[in-house]
Amino acid sequence: MPHSPARLIPEGFSAIPSLDAVPFVSVVGDLDASKLDTIALLVTSDGELPPGIALDRKQLARAGFEAEPGSTLVLPGGERPRVLVGLGPSGELDVTALRDAAAAAGRATTRFSRVGVRDPGVGTSDAAAAGQALAEGVILSRYRYSPLQRAPKDTRLERVELLIDGIDRVAASRGVRAGVITARATNLARDLSNTPPGHLTAADLADVAVALGSRFGFDVEVFDRAQLIELGCGGLLGVNAGSAEEPRMVKLHYSPPEGSTGHLGLVGKGIMYDSGGISLKPSDPMHLLMTMDMGGAASVLATFTALRALRATATVTGWLMCTDNMPSGSAYKLGDVLTARGGTTVEVKNTDAEGRLALMDALVLANEEGVDAIVDIATLTGAALMALGPSIAAVIGNDATLLRRVKEAAATADEPVWELPLEKRYRKQLDSDVADISNLGGPYAGATTAALFLAEFVGETPWAHLDIAGTMQSEKDESWRSKGATGFGTRILIDVARAFQPFR
Repeated sequence: MPHSPARLIPEGFSAIPSLDAVPFVSVVGDLDASKLDTIALLVTSDGELPPGIALDRKQLARAGFEAEPGSTLVLPGGERPRVLVGLGPSGELDVTALRDAAAAAGRATTRFSRVGVRDPGVGTSDAAAAGQALAEGVILSRYRYSPLQRAPKDTRLERVELLIDGIDRVAASRGVRAGVITARATNLARDLSNTPPGHLTAADLADVAVALGSRFGFDVEVFDRAQLIELGCGGLLGVNAGSAEEPRMVKLHYSPPEGSTGHLGLVGKGIMYDSGGISLKPSDPMHLLMTMDMGGAASVLATFTALRALRATATVTGWLMCTDNMPSGSAYKLGDVLTARGGTTVEVKNTDAEGRLALMDALVLANEEGVDAIVDIATLTGAALMALGPSIAAVIGNDATLLRRVKEAAATADEPVWELPLEKRYRKQLDSDVADISNLGGPYAGATTAALFLAEFVGETPWAHLDIAGTMQSEKDESWRSKGATGFGTRILIDVARAFQPFR
C-alpha cells in the first residue's frame, strides 16, 4: 500500500503478515517422523499411555507430569524430541479441551517449524469439530506480531501433521480445513489490531480491504470524506473532525454462489486510534491500547475472508466505520450537535464516547440495505471491562433468537460472552435538551446505555451488539490467546454468518 515518506514506514512493511504465513495442516494415518522436527503426544490423566513412551505413569509423575490440562513435559532424545501434553480426565474431554491442548502443544514446540500432534481420540465423537479445534489451537497459539522487528525470535510454523486415533479421517480433514480458515482470519484481525496507528490509517485499512476482497471473493466499496458528506454520515465525520487523516467508510459485500438463505449485516467500529478527542484520555496503559480501538472493524473484515472458502450460504454486507479520534483546533467539542444519516440529531456530551457516533450512521445504512438482522462489534465501553473483566465480552440486543445464536457461536469458539440487559428504563439518561438524543448516559450501567444509544438507530431489526472492550487484548500468552490483540469475535461472526437465516 502507498505511504507518505514522512511516516517512515519500513520498506516492504505489511499490515497483514500472518496471511502468507499459514502452515500446511493435514490429518494423517501415521506420523512421518522424517518430515517433522518434533512430535507432541496428547495424554489423558487416566487410561493407557500413547505408544512410544518408555516411561510409566509413576515415572512421569516423579518428573512432574500427571497429564493435568495444559501441562507439558519434554522428553529429550534423538533428533526429534517428544513433548507430552496433558488433557486431563478422559471423561471430561470436549472440543474446548482439545483446542487448549493443541495450543499447549504449539507453545511447547515454538523452536520447531514442522510439528506432529497425536491425539488419543478419546471423547472426540465429532471428528470435524475435533479437527477444527486442533488446527485452531496450534495455529492461534503460534501467532506473534513481529513485522516491525529487525530480527524476530520466533520460528515460523510451516507444517502440522495430526494423527487422531480411531476417528473418521475424512470428517476430521474437513474440520481441519475449516480450522485453518478460521484461525487465518483471526490472525489477520490480530495483525490489523496490533499494527501501530502510524502504520495503519483509515485510508490504509480501506486499501487492505480492497486487496483482501480481490483475493477472497467479496466486493469492496470505499467512501471518502466527500462521499460521506454526500451521504450525511455526520457521526463518522464529526469524530474525524480533529484528525489530519481522512475518514473512510468501507462497505463489504459477499453473495453466495447459489441461492441465499438470508441477509446479515455486520458493523464494525474502526477507530484507528482513540485519544479521547477533547475529552482527552489520561496517559496510562489503557491509552496505549487504543491502537486496538479498531478491533471490531478488524474482526468484520477478517470474517469476510472466510465466507467464500467456507461456502457460506447467506448474503453478508459489512460496514467498517474508520477514523481516528484526535484533539485539535478543528475537533468536535462538548456541546456540539451532530446529525446522523437519516436526520437524527445527537448532542455530544463526551468526545470519548465516539464509537457509538461512528456506528450510528452504519446502522441506519444497514437498515436501508434491508438486512434481515444486524450484528455490530465494537471496543465500545470501559463499563463492559469493569463489569465482566478481560475474558468475557458483553452481548446486548433486541432479539432473543439472534442473541442465542451469538451465544452458541461464542461457546463453540470458546470466546465467552455474557448477556447484559437492554434496560429501557435507562433510556431517559440519554435525553437531550437541544437534540434528539445525547451520546452519553449517567455514571452507571455504561455498557447498557451505550447499547440503548445504538438501539435508537437499529429500530425493529433483529440486532445483537458485541462489546469487546475487555477482550480485545491479552496481557500474556494464555492457551491459544497470544499476547497482544486477540482477534476476539472473528470466529463468532464467521459461525453466525456462514449459514445465517432470518429469525422472523
